[in-house]
Amino acid sequence: MRRRRRAADRAAPAAPALLLALLMALASVAACGSRLPERDFTRGTGAPAPTDPASGAPAPTAARGEPVKVGIIASATSPVGAAAFTGPRDGARAYFARLNAAGGLAGGPGRPGRPIQAVTCDDGGSGVGNNDCVRRLVEQEKVVALVATTALDYAGAPRVSAAGVPDIGGQPIGAAYDTYPGLYGIYGSLAPRDGEPGWGGRLYGGTEVYRYFKRAHGARSAAVVSYNQAASASYARLVTRGLQAEGYDVVGEQVDFALPNFRAVAADLRARGTDLVFDALDTHGNAQLCAAMDAAGVKVTAKVTNVQNWNASVREDYKGAPGCRNALWATGSSRNYDSTEAADGAAAREVRAFRAGMQRYARQTPLSQWALEGWAAAMWFTDAATSCSGDVTRDCVRRFMERRTPYTARGLLLPVSYERLAEPPASRRTCLSVARWRDGAGGGAGRWVTEGGDMIHNCFTVPLLAYRP
Repeated sequence: MRRRRRAADRAAPAAPALLLALLMALASVAACGSRLPERDFTRGTGAPAPTDPASGAPAPTAARGEPVKVGIIASATSPVGAAAFTGPRDGARAYFARLNAAGGLAGGPGRPGRPIQAVTCDDGGSGVGNNDCVRRLVEQEKVVALVATTALDYAGAPRVSAAGVPDIGGQPIGAAYDTYPGLYGIYGSLAPRDGEPGWGGRLYGGTEVYRYFKRAHGARSAAVVSYNQAASASYARLVTRGLQAEGYDVVGEQVDFALPNFRAVAADLRARGTDLVFDALDTHGNAQLCAAMDAAGVKVTAKVTNVQNWNASVREDYKGAPGCRNALWATGSSRNYDSTEAADGAAAREVRAFRAGMQRYARQTPLSQWALEGWAAAMWFTDAATSCSGDVTRDCVRRFMERRTPYTARGLLLPVSYERLAEPPASRRTCLSVARWRDGAGGGAGRWVTEGGDMIHNCFTVPLLAYRP
C-alpha cells in the first residue's frame, strides 16, 4: 500500500479531519446502529416511501427483462489518496458479478434472471463532486438504489433522500445516515432521521470497546495519542471520555502535526507501563508510532485500531514494527473477513463465499473488512430486490428496508435495524466483533485472528456518551 501512504503524505493537512469524521461516526455505531443479538431488538414501525419529487410520480421501475440498475458512489480519488475508500465499492461489485454469473436476480440453473448493472461514480472526495455523482446516478441513470456508498463528503445526501432513492449499506463517514430518511447505513440507526443529525444535533457512542478490554484482558490503563490539530484532538477527547467512563487511568499523548516526536511518546509509554494504546492518527502516523514503540521496547496488551484499518495490508503498512504489528487489535460490527471457521457454520460459509468472490472478480483488491461490508451491502440490496417479485421499484426496495426484522447478511453483520427513537437511550446492550493480527497465522502469511468468541455473544450493556459530529 505504498501509494496510499505517499498520497496521504501529500495531503497530510486533510488526514486528521478525515480520521475524525470516520472514527466519530464509527464511535456512534453502538447507539445509532445495532450491535445486538436478534432477541434484544425492539421492533420499530416502517414509513411509507415517497414518490419522486421531480415529477410527483412513483419512483422509476426497471422493466421486466432489463438489467436492474444500481449506483455506487466512492471517493476513489480523494485528498487521502487512492484505495482509501474503494473497499466497499469493490466488495459490492464482486458480489454483483458473482450474482450475474449465477443467473442474475431471481435466476438459477436453467432459469435466467435479471442482471444487476452497477454504475459507479468517483466523487473525488469533494462535496461538489458528490452532488454531481448524485445528479448523474439519480436523475440521469435513474438507478433503483445506491449501494455501499463510501463518500468523504456526502453533500448529495439530502437530494438522495428527497428523491426517495434508498441508499443501502453505506459507510457512516459523516452524519448523513443518522440525519435523513431513506438512507440505510451499514450499522443501522436509532435516530429520528428528521433532517437533523441524531437527537438535537448530537450523536451517541457506547463504551463497549473499552469494556471488552477491561473484562477480557484486565486492562486498567490507556494512552490516547493525537496530533496538536483540532480534529485529531477532538476525537482523542471523545476516546478519553469513554475510557474514563469505564474506570481507566488515562494519559493523553500529543505530538506536533508537522514534526511528530513519537520517540518521546514511546518512552513515556514504556515508563508508565500502559496497557492499551488508542490514537487519533492517520495510517502513516500509526506506522511511525508503532516503529517508535518497537525501538523503545514498549509492550502493550493492545494497540487498538478501527475497522478501516482491518485489512490485509498490515504487513506492509507496519513492516518496520513487527512487535507492535502483532499487538494490533481491531473492533467492528461485522464478521472477521479472515475467519472461515466460526461457531455459526452458515456464517463461515458466507465468509468463504466472499473470499472466493473477491479472488475471482476483484483479484487486485486487497481483502479487508470494508470490502466484506460492501459485499454485505450488495447482498442486502439483492434480498430487497428479490422481495419485489420482479417489479423492482424504489418504493418496493424501501419497504423491505423499513421492515421490522433486523438484517444480518446471513451472519456477516451483527443484526441491523432502523428505529426512530424520540429520545436517545441512556445505555444499550451492544455486541462487537474483535480480531487481532498474528504474523504466524495463516501458514505464516499472517492474518486477523478472531478474539472474544463469536461476535453475536460478545456483548455488554454500556452507557452512551453524546458528542457533536
